[in-house]
Amino acid sequence: MVLFISDKERVWEDLGGGVSRKVMSYNDDLMVVKVRFEAGSIGAAHQHFHTQISYVTSGLFEYMIGENTFIMEQGDTCIIPSNIIHGCRCVAAGELIDSFNPQREDFVTQKPPFYSP
Repeated sequence: MVLFISDKERVWEDLGGGVSRKVMSYNDDLMVVKVRFEAGSIGAAHQHFHTQISYVTSGLFEYMIGENTFIMEQGDTCIIPSNIIHGCRCVAAGELIDSFNPQREDFVTQKPPFYSP
């Protein structure tokens, strides 16, 4: 099992609309993903069965979870319970670190060499 993942060896996946994603470490139970946003870009409202925690490493985001809206800045975090509609609007360009339990299989089309079951 590979325990360390080098950021410089991972590539950004362009999701369109000023949003890109870099899948980092994961196994069946847990996943960590970086998400980069240009100012004005939108993380469209959606829901999934995974529990998610987001951490703002830079930028400014208007985050919506269910009926709640909050402005999140560097150092802020939120938890998104399973099946709750959520999304965000990037006010100032930045990056989030999202963790998911279990892993988002839809983010992984083929298992990279660092996958550890």
